[in-house]
Amino acid sequence: MGAVCSCCARELKRVLYKILLTQCAGKPKDGLYDPDLADNEVEAVAELLQFLENRAETDFFTGEPLRALSTLVYSENVELQRSASLTFAEITERDVREVKEECLRPILYLLQSPEIEVQRAASAALGNLAVNSWWYPIIEIVILMVKAENKVLIVMLGGLTQLIRQMNSPNVEVQCNAVGCITNLATHEDNKAKIARSGALGPLTKLAKSKDMRVQRNATGALLNMTHSDDNRQQLVNANAIPVLVQLLSSPDVDVQYYCTTALSNIAVDATNRKRLAQTEPRLVHSLVHLMDSTSPKVQCQAALALRNLASDDKYQLEIVRAKGLAPLLRLLQSSYLPLILSAVACIRNISIHPMNESPIIDAGFLKPLVELLGSTENEEIQCHAISTLRNLAASSDRNKQLVLEAGAVQKCKQLVLDVPISVQSEMTAAIAVLALSDDLKTNLLKLGVFDVLIPLTDSESLEVQGNSAAALGNLSSKGKQLDVLSGKFLTTTVGDYSIFVQNWTEPNGGIHGYLDRFLQSGDPTFQHIAIWTLLQLLESEDKKLLSLIGKSTDIIEMIKKIADQNFETEPDENDEGEGEIVALARKSLQLLNGSEKGLVEG
Repeated sequence: MGAVCSCCARELKRVLYKILLTQCAGKPKDGLYDPDLADNEVEAVAELLQFLENRAETDFFTGEPLRALSTLVYSENVELQRSASLTFAEITERDVREVKEECLRPILYLLQSPEIEVQRAASAALGNLAVNSWWYPIIEIVILMVKAENKVLIVMLGGLTQLIRQMNSPNVEVQCNAVGCITNLATHEDNKAKIARSGALGPLTKLAKSKDMRVQRNATGALLNMTHSDDNRQQLVNANAIPVLVQLLSSPDVDVQYYCTTALSNIAVDATNRKRLAQTEPRLVHSLVHLMDSTSPKVQCQAALALRNLASDDKYQLEIVRAKGLAPLLRLLQSSYLPLILSAVACIRNISIHPMNESPIIDAGFLKPLVELLGSTENEEIQCHAISTLRNLAASSDRNKQLVLEAGAVQKCKQLVLDVPISVQSEMTAAIAVLALSDDLKTNLLKLGVFDVLIPLTDSESLEVQGNSAAALGNLSSKGKQLDVLSGKFLTTTVGDYSIFVQNWTEPNGGIHGYLDRFLQSGDPTFQHIAIWTLLQLLESEDKKLLSLIGKSTDIIEMIKKIADQNFETEPDENDEGEGEIVALARKSLQLLNGSEKGLVEG
């Protein structure tokens, strides 16, 4: 933006002196300098020269300096207008402040000039007043507020109309400054919708294909700034910007790659847009996979995030794997740069949702790095994505569950789960519950001491953590049928040794007894269901010590009786059916307690 403003104050003063001397000498017109200036124009030139001599102490945005500049602006003399535009460009290059309408209107007027040089300088000045870079970090907040006010005022005063006209100029410098100004204006939330509906997106999309790299950067940056709301994204689609953004992913310029990748990532947030991309952009995934090997970390990061958003759809989950996206994702996952790790692990989490991707991801070597991420960072998002991915990878195959266990996932969870944030606790306990669905892993899980953490977590402040922990305990207790915490369905499996349930009947944190008592008294049908179902598995264990402990737990037995005594005589609705199942489980538990029914009981 500052290229037009590179003329120094010395050159500007030289031009003004020449105008003044020409006027004083009374020379005839030579095509550049008109000696027939009005008296107020001569006076304004002289005043402006004086102000420029003392520019360090002069406020050009108000008072006499602004009046002198305005006189030049509204003159019919092209050279005076040129001098005014250059002055505005030069002072706004160096000075950061909020300006009023009386300052902006002359600059906007200069944009209407047919002279290219005037247009260039005026658009540069306008862009400087809306610029986003920080020059004075100590007063950064103040500058941010100032620039925000300027951006809103420029649009309010009709600046978009003039800037759109300049974007259609044949002059590259004018295009560059106009697009750069719109890019800056588009960073303000109040302006985005106005820009989207102003007719600016068509010229911006056209200029994104400019052969001039500066114009291309500014245009793609402006398009990116328009992707932060549903409505604006739709306006971009209507302006046919998507094919251009996809095409420019192969640009040799890192900034253009970054702007386009980030814009497409934002566009892919919407399901409708993902469907459109799938239908019209067959090379998109390959291009993004390629960019994950970029030499620029910011491009790598945004490429992975774009793939993450695309992988919200199962079609893209499979396509990313087919496009050989796993290898670069694994490299990013093992990076030392936190944003790269986060983007990669978020992406692989979505990809791992598809059952057909579980084994390819495991075979690609992700298990160990994912387990290591659990303990190598305190970043909550990374931990959540990592453990959720491990849970997804274990979801549909006993082989994969075994591999997740062998990778050390459970040991790491047991080590960390009591000290991590609740969101991570929820994911970790859900993962253990899924692993506990495998009959081959029950003994290993019990030997790893998961009761030491699962039992205390049934008393967590989080209902989700409580439920996941209880479901894991229930799965580990099952002798005949088992509860899948994710689907709510019962699955068949077996367990033999119940001595650990005896050892942990009252400890830690009240033990199994305390957990059952809390859940039965909670009044929550889901929690009561889990507790009664778990109790039923324990009663079916035929372990005499365990049965004796249960028989002596009068508080639990009383709650079971109370639930079993409920009646459902009317036509049940969905909720009543669930509560009816709880009552049936309670009655079966009482039958076993009373010794009236032996063997397996259908849950």
